[in-house]
Amino acid sequence: MNDNKQYIQFLKSSFDKYYQTRTEAWEEYVHHCSVVSFNKEEVVKEQNTIERYFYYIIEGSVGLFLWKENNFVCLDFAFEGQFCSDYMSILTNEPTPLQLRALENCKMLRMSKESYHKITHTPLGSVIRTVAAEASFMDKQLQQIDLLTKTAKQRYEVLLSQFPNIQNRISQSHIASYLGITPQSLSRIRREK
Repeated sequence: MNDNKQYIQFLKSSFDKYYQTRTEAWEEYVHHCSVVSFNKEEVVKEQNTIERYFYYIIEGSVGLFLWKENNFVCLDFAFEGQFCSDYMSILTNEPTPLQLRALENCKMLRMSKESYHKITHTPLGSVIRTVAAEASFMDKQLQQIDLLTKTAKQRYEVLLSQFPNIQNRISQSHIASYLGITPQSLSRIRREK
C-alpha cells in the first residue's frame, strides 16, 4: 500500500465515527497536504508568529505551549489521529503567544492555511472544521472545570485515562506543566499510585 493510500485510510478511520464519506473525499483532502517530519523538541510554530499550517498527526505527539514567568507552560497535547495547529492564529490570521512543539519524533500531514480555508467550503471540510472546533472547545472546557474542581492527583488520573501511555511518551516536566503542578508534585503523585 503506498503512503497516500495509508494516510487516506488513517484519516477516514479516524473520522468515520463523526462523518462517513467516500474515500475519494479523503483523497482530495490528502492531495492538499504534504508529509512533514519533526524531531523531538523541534519547534513546529514559533511563539508570536502567525500560524501558516494545519496539521494531522500520523505518528508522534505535539504540545501547545505559552511562555509564562520565564518558562513554557504546556496548555495541550495532541497525538496520532488528531489535528493540531495554533487554531486561534488560523482563525484570526494574527500572531499569538503560542508555540507548537514536537514532543516526540513526529510525522504529520501538513496543509497550508489557504488550502485549509478553501477545503472548509466542501462538505468534508466543513465537517472537519466543525469537529476540530467542537472537540477543542469541549476539551478546553473540561480542562478548566477539572483544574477548578479536581485535585492534582485526580487530574493526573483523568489524563492517564485519556492517554493511557502518556507517562512513557511525554516528559514528566511537560505533564506536570499541563496539570498545573511542579515536576516534584507529579513524582509524589506517581509514587502514591
